[in-house]
Amino acid sequence: MKGNYLGELEELVLLTVGVLYPEAYGVAVMDEIEQQTGRSLNISAVHAVLKRLEDKGYVKSKMGEPTNERGGRRKRIFLLTAAGKRALEEANEVRSQLYSMIPKIALQFKLV
Repeated sequence: MKGNYLGELEELVLLTVGVLYPEAYGVAVMDEIEQQTGRSLNISAVHAVLKRLEDKGYVKSKMGEPTNERGGRRKRIFLLTAAGKRALEEANEVRSQLYSMIPKIALQFKLV
C-alpha cells in the first residue's frame, strides 16, 4: 500500500465519491467533477485514480445491479471508507490551518 498522501486529483475524486453517495461510479464521478469545477477529465484518468484510492484503502467498491440503460451491465460503485474520511478531514485541516496563517496584509490587493 502506498503512503497516505493525497494528490490534488485524488482529493477531488475522493470528495466526489462522498458527494455522490451511494451512487459513485466512474462516469458519475467524472461528470460531477466537470459540473462542479469546469475541469474536464477522461474516464481513464478517473478509473486510475479510483483504483489508486482503493489500493490506499480510502474507498471500497462493489458491483451494482444490472440496469436496462446499460444493456444489462453492472456498474462498479465506490464508497468512502473510514480511512478515506480521515484522509479528507486531515487534508481539510491542513489547508484550513495554512490559510489561517496567511497574514491579512498578504491578501490585501489594490484594484488597478
